[in-house]
Amino acid sequence: MTVLENGDPVAAPLMSDPATPARMARRRFTIGGHLGVLIALVLVCAYLASTQSAFRTWGNVTNIVGSNSVTLVLALGATYVIIAGGLDMSIAAGTAATGMILGLVVQAGAPLILILLAPIGFGLLLGFINGALITFARISFLVVTLGALSVYTSFALIVQSGSTITVFGDKGFSPIYDFTTNKVGPIPIVMIFDVVLALIAGGVLRYTSFGRSVYAVGSNREAARLNGINVTMIVLMVYIITGFTVGLASIVEVGRLTGASPTVDPTLLLGVLAAVLIGGTAYTGGAGSITGTIIGVLFLGVVQNGLTIVGVSSFWQGMVNGIILIAAVGIGVLREHGRFSLRLLRRRPVASTSSPPPS
Repeated sequence: MTVLENGDPVAAPLMSDPATPARMARRRFTIGGHLGVLIALVLVCAYLASTQSAFRTWGNVTNIVGSNSVTLVLALGATYVIIAGGLDMSIAAGTAATGMILGLVVQAGAPLILILLAPIGFGLLLGFINGALITFARISFLVVTLGALSVYTSFALIVQSGSTITVFGDKGFSPIYDFTTNKVGPIPIVMIFDVVLALIAGGVLRYTSFGRSVYAVGSNREAARLNGINVTMIVLMVYIITGFTVGLASIVEVGRLTGASPTVDPTLLLGVLAAVLIGGTAYTGGAGSITGTIIGVLFLGVVQNGLTIVGVSSFWQGMVNGIILIAAVGIGVLREHGRFSLRLLRRRPVASTSSPPPS
């Protein structure tokens, strides 16, 4: 018997362990979720390495990592939101808006600690606003994040009247520039940053009670609530995490561009969502992993890099990403429907053909 906060007793749910949905989801998707895209990544790399000598260079590898670092950072936050059963369409616009705040702080000659805290704090604020409207005001996440996309896009343009904030010559920008361009030996610092951030995100999602609660909320919110999980707080937190990654991504983006652009990258949002879903995260929530997201980002990055090396026009690259995204989600739908039918067959009661015993 379970007792709610108001003291009313209710029957205990069938799944008394809130971690059970998470474990089940991870078991289903560990192999089937991202094994296919991992094989595809290996095959694409093998083909490009055998046909394009430029692809095999270490400089090209670091270029792939650097050019997809913003996508990876945002995809880590998006993984949390999608596993929890939500979606944030405003992350690309939020990155542009946050980058403008960073540019203003750098131009003002602020100390380094404020330069770093300003975009992170602003990103957290954006995530909190989105999460609060979704959880407390109970507005659909699609409505909130689509509206936020428009608001953040306009905000980025209003800040400097549509002009780019160039920060290359400012003293406070030097540490950010060094972070995005310098190396430790042959390894770029931004690559080390990506690895550390991914390990933290994966560890929290897989090994903490918060991570298990995220899976449980995405699998079945009502069951999670009956198991004592504060669903409202979990949903709010995943959007705050997304806001945090928006702040980090803006630092990387401004460092790479040596300026804060008010223009929202039209391919960034698609790339982030495509990477997460290609990596095996279920668009319906409740299943996915950081490992799959990393593989998804690398796969898209390698495909785009290969198309560039081969000489395919950039106009076609968005089409390729869109086709890959549709195919990945379609395969996920077929996989889920197939499992659903198998579960029905296994659980269907078998009618007895024997006659009833005599009375």
